[in-house]
Amino acid sequence: MKEPTPAEIENETPSNIFIPPSVIPSSLLSGRSYTHFSPVPPSLLASAEKSVPVCLGVDEAGRGPVLGPMVYGIFYLPLPLSDPLLRQTHHFDDSKVLTPQVRSSLMQTLSTAGSDLHQSCGWATTLLSAGDISAGMMRPSNAGGSYNLNAQAMDATVQLIQGIYDRGVNIQEIYVDTIGQPAAYQKKLERIFPTAKITVAKKADSLYPCVSAASVCAKVTRDAALEVLWKTRGRPPAREEEKDKNEEDTDMEWGSGYPSDQRCVTWLRGNMHPVFGWGPECRFSWGTAKDMLEGPKGVKVDWPVDDDGDTHRLTDFFSAKDQEEGDELGTWFGTPAGLEAF
Repeated sequence: MKEPTPAEIENETPSNIFIPPSVIPSSLLSGRSYTHFSPVPPSLLASAEKSVPVCLGVDEAGRGPVLGPMVYGIFYLPLPLSDPLLRQTHHFDDSKVLTPQVRSSLMQTLSTAGSDLHQSCGWATTLLSAGDISAGMMRPSNAGGSYNLNAQAMDATVQLIQGIYDRGVNIQEIYVDTIGQPAAYQKKLERIFPTAKITVAKKADSLYPCVSAASVCAKVTRDAALEVLWKTRGRPPAREEEKDKNEEDTDMEWGSGYPSDQRCVTWLRGNMHPVFGWGPECRFSWGTAKDMLEGPKGVKVDWPVDDDGDTHRLTDFFSAKDQEEGDELGTWFGTPAGLEAF
């Protein structure tokens, strides 16, 4: 995974941004993954009298950080409006080249009833929690083996697109910012959604307006989720003399959540429980977290294998070793009682 540059890290650390309806604090703080769907504009329903063909874009935010969720976003609107509304009127672009304030403003407009974006467009996000990402990546072999990040991302993408189909939207074209090789990813999606024209490409978030808008939905949702987590989990308790200050002006001291961000590493070191590590904000499967837990400040924990009491093989009863140590079958029903028992 490509680490962000210092300039990009600053762009990844917004504060006091718009909290979209896709950020649900109760689910976020529980450590569960969840999905949010916006209302579908009536004109986009396949059953509508004047149903129009719809294009849909997919992108993600937060693939590399050790802190916070990874968010997959989709955005859909009538094909004829894609360039005029998104590019020319609202100037959507790859979320990484937009400032946090611009991203936040676009998301707020999209979420405001009566705006042109709200009336013509729909969107949805799946928030993959840090806990679920880690649990999947560290899943033991007897439970199916590792559920890697690419597989988790692919499943989230398919479920989001299927959710829009299930809501009756007439999707004609799908554009996806790739994970891995574009050709292989595109073939997988074409097998699942054979009725749509599918394009999977690198840098799709800067090539196709609907993917640019999806990247904004995903990025603002992640930024807002990280801020909610910070205010609830990461921020240290205010000292008595600071209680009267405006806490809203306090920047997130854990920074962007990327391992290359020294603020993130410093926060992790200073807030690690020696046994339990951190809370639902941390991806324990990331090397940064594992190294700290296995370091001198962590407590080594041995998890014994469950013993169901039946550890013998049939051949054990007939081995010479067992015969030397005593006849185990001979004591199956107990040992003879001597006269002293009476």
